[in-house]
Amino acid sequence: MVLDLLLIALAITLDPLPVMAFVLVVASPRGAWKGLVFILSWLACLVAVIAIVLGLTGGHPPPPKSPPSTAALAAKLLVGVSLILYGEHRRRRHSTGRARADESAAEPERQPTVWTSAGLAVLLQPWGMVAAAATTVVAADLSHFSTWLALFGFCLLATASLLATELYVVLAPRSATARLLALRTWMRDHQEQAIVLGCLVVGFWLTGKSIYQLTR
Repeated sequence: MVLDLLLIALAITLDPLPVMAFVLVVASPRGAWKGLVFILSWLACLVAVIAIVLGLTGGHPPPPKSPPSTAALAAKLLVGVSLILYGEHRRRRHSTGRARADESAAEPERQPTVWTSAGLAVLLQPWGMVAAAATTVVAADLSHFSTWLALFGFCLLATASLLATELYVVLAPRSATARLLALRTWMRDHQEQAIVLGCLVVGFWLTGKSIYQLTR
């Protein structure tokens, strides 16, 4: 479970779309405060999903080969296959040179308010990866302290890129805006590759592991 969560969290934190939107948020007036709201809303989504799953399992993983355990593995397999198909779809579309209309539409064109910053954090959450994390948290056993550390580490790593950007804006506000906007331009030119790679790596990992656990 720990390795799965770390891999998914890494894919989440490296997803360029939320980071690109976050850069625009912190580059706006009172950007540090808006960025904090964005991060809190982002974390709230992750914590809420984890809490719902743990509430359903009671904090104890279902017994192996039981119907709940099999259902959880089937859900993880479905998520893995979906990520593979989505990644391949993005790869094919990018190779044909189509415009990225959906991403540009999702990015804020105007200066965001505090409330729209919170909404963007929910809208731009990579929900496919979050769903993959949810199917993994089913195996969490809260009777072990290491499980709490793993869940905390997942939330921290999944938010690491946003936290680093926020700290940069707070500690070096004068230089941060120009450099972050330049970074956003670079990320926009490479976002397809990052999204495709993240989806395919996590998708194949979850699919292979789920098939192995279902057939052993």
